[in-house]
Amino acid sequence: MGPLAVSWPEDPERLAAIQRDLAAATPPPWWPPRGRPILVGGCFCCSPRGTEGRGDAGDEVWAAAVTIASDTGRRVAARVHRGHAGAPYVTGQLARREGVALEAAVRALPVQPDVLLVNATGRDHPRRAGLALHLGAVLDLPTVGVTHRPLLATGAWPADTAGATSPVVLEGEVVGAWMRTRATRRPLVVHAAWRTTPDVAVEVVRLATRVYRTPLPLREARQLARRARGRMSSAASSTSEASKPHERADPAKDR
Repeated sequence: MGPLAVSWPEDPERLAAIQRDLAAATPPPWWPPRGRPILVGGCFCCSPRGTEGRGDAGDEVWAAAVTIASDTGRRVAARVHRGHAGAPYVTGQLARREGVALEAAVRALPVQPDVLLVNATGRDHPRRAGLALHLGAVLDLPTVGVTHRPLLATGAWPADTAGATSPVVLEGEVVGAWMRTRATRRPLVVHAAWRTTPDVAVEVVRLATRVYRTPLPLREARQLARRARGRMSSAASSTSEASKPHERADPAKDR
């Protein structure tokens, strides 16, 4: 299955229909190739500081994407896209809010990854097609979701050792795994998404995780997006201060 004809519909009902189609699709499964390093991508989207509740359509957003070499952890490509949210956040419809911006950031990478980590769910979703899966279909790229907690699925935490995993299950289907990337730290949820199984998702996250709890590509994408947001916030603040009328000096303050 190639890229979708309609990538990110604004209409919630149309999005739900696309999600059901994606959940039923059977693209060829992907596995990390043996005997050579792979390029692992990561993407992350953030909203302005102080955004409350679900946010609004038109909110400014910053989406970053990076490509990392799995054997060295070296960043080989990075891009940041400044755009606007397509909708408020609604459970099961994150694609409407962040999809366009994330797609733009990943497509801008001069070196495309073999597989992409997305800060979103895959099969753990009301219609079994969260943003991680949807983005992979649009980009025609294998994807894995990584989140701090499940959306709907359940499962016990794994053993308190680095690399330990345990399944997360939704209505009898294993849709991902809890994965403890660092001993004594809270585990992450690793999601099967576009062309990936739970086992492949775990393997990719293992390849992409180094000294930090968060896989390196996602960590770097998050940092880049937040830095871009911070630079814009600082510039806006400076402009606001510069536009204020200068106050007359109060001699009493100089005593």
